[in-house]
Amino acid sequence: MGDVKYDVAIGLEIHVELATRTKLFCGCPSRFGAPPNTLVCPICLGLPGSLPVLNRRAVELGILAALALGAEVAAESVFARKNYFYPDLPKGYQISQYERPLATGGELSWEGPGGPRTARIRRVHLEEDAGKSLHGEDAARSGSAAGYSLLDFNRCGVPLIEIVTEPDLTSPEDARAFLETLRQLLAYTDVSDVKLEEGSLRCDANVSLRPAGAAQPGVPVEIKNVNSFRFVQRALAYEIERQAARLAAGHPVARETRQYREATGSTESLRSKEQAHDYRYFPDPDLVPVAVDPEWIESLRRSLPELPEARRARYRSQYGLTAQEAALVTASLPLAGFFEATVAGGADPREAANWLVGELARLLNAHAADPSALKIGPGHLVELLGLLAAGVLSRPLAKEVFEESFLSGRRPADIVQARGLSQTTDEAELARQVEAVLAAHTGPAGDYRAGKERALGFLVGQVMRATGGRANPGTVNRLLRDRLGREG
Repeated sequence: MGDVKYDVAIGLEIHVELATRTKLFCGCPSRFGAPPNTLVCPICLGLPGSLPVLNRRAVELGILAALALGAEVAAESVFARKNYFYPDLPKGYQISQYERPLATGGELSWEGPGGPRTARIRRVHLEEDAGKSLHGEDAARSGSAAGYSLLDFNRCGVPLIEIVTEPDLTSPEDARAFLETLRQLLAYTDVSDVKLEEGSLRCDANVSLRPAGAAQPGVPVEIKNVNSFRFVQRALAYEIERQAARLAAGHPVARETRQYREATGSTESLRSKEQAHDYRYFPDPDLVPVAVDPEWIESLRRSLPELPEARRARYRSQYGLTAQEAALVTASLPLAGFFEATVAGGADPREAANWLVGELARLLNAHAADPSALKIGPGHLVELLGLLAAGVLSRPLAKEVFEESFLSGRRPADIVQARGLSQTTDEAELARQVEAVLAAHTGPAGDYRAGKERALGFLVGQVMRATGGRANPGTVNRLLRDRLGREG
């Protein structure tokens, strides 16, 4: 950015598909992956004479999201028509909310590198999604002739909430951390499946720069429809550098909408940025205002689960977990439930947390498994940890048994019995193994006698390897020290 320092202001507009069975204003299924243009009706397609009917469940989910963010739900909100032309918007307008949204205010906090960070929420409103256009290579893969685009209207009318932040974010890393925290919060409340790969969560980012300390805000530039947190971070980093270079060269920054190009890691101009008056908002004459009863709001508030921030704090105070352990265990609601049930079954909380964020996380990643569809339950881990504590299994053997249990669903005790994996505690047998290892590795034995403590670890490892991981490490360690000590 040269010698001139700039303050960065970033605001996000996050579009979240709600987890309803049907669309916002009709009975068509709200489902991803169906053949193109098979989940449509006259209302979705904006045919003359069709009238929208509001989906109550969508309103309910919108309220739940607003409450989780600490926003104030309006007693009455109004749907408006947002008028613009685009081929995948068959009505020629989108039903959204403008002057009177579902909720306003609220905030979201997360832990940043320098400590706690918070961004304010400006508004949460309901709206319908548009269809999907396939251009270029995407259209060609679908069988379109070169130079043509394809339209899929299945997504028309899918219910969304739009969450708009204040420009409180100050770096691309901030934006990514905010989005990750928001995604976790929405998953906890079951408001959305928040699957980025299916477009359930999409983001527009607005970024502006002004000279450090200046009161006058900079000119905001919008980056449209970024569907990956990693790409949001990259797009913002590029855009900040681009704007800083223009300002440093004495050129103005244009108020515009840009798109991020993944292949080049850059943004490029799409069009000049629209203002609210460009959309000619007016209340939708086919929809009455949405009146929300205070009792309904309180009922939904009581139905909220314990949210991630509160759960992390409780795990630290109740179970003695570190901040990092608590964050990892609460990464998803199914994982947090697994942890609590394991502890309730008698497992040590720290040990249970270590296995969940270590071995279970490794296996989930390696096998691309869903934490909500595991073949094992908390009882499997409780049983495994019991075998480990009783000395039946060494830690390497326990990891081996856990992986087999994870893949097959079999109980750890059954696997141990079937494969004869019990830990060897016969001292006479272990002493023979120790003698064999010392005879084969005279160098490390001499190093240990010369005071190099680390050499003992190598020798313990060799005995463990010779016994197929079945030796008790504590017993091996003692036998080696005794044997080497007698000769020392």
